[in-house]
Amino acid sequence: MKTSGKKQPVGKSKPQVAGRSGTSTIELPDGMLERISQKANELWRERGYREGYALQDWLDAEAMVMEEIHEARE
Repeated sequence: MKTSGKKQPVGKSKPQVAGRSGTSTIELPDGMLERISQKANELWRERGYREGYALQDWLDAEAMVMEEIHEARE
């Protein structure tokens, strides 16, 4: 497999998530992915380090962080 030889810039950029069509993106608030990651790790520990539930822990963490953001804006 050939690559173009161009390197992607390395540095901090805002995380983006592809939309359902795969073509549009949305920008997430600063620190949101890190907060979700931390919360998912907390859930993993609280649930006894169970294997095979990483996606569920992530989705639960995502919902919790989104709720925190929603409540903070009220």
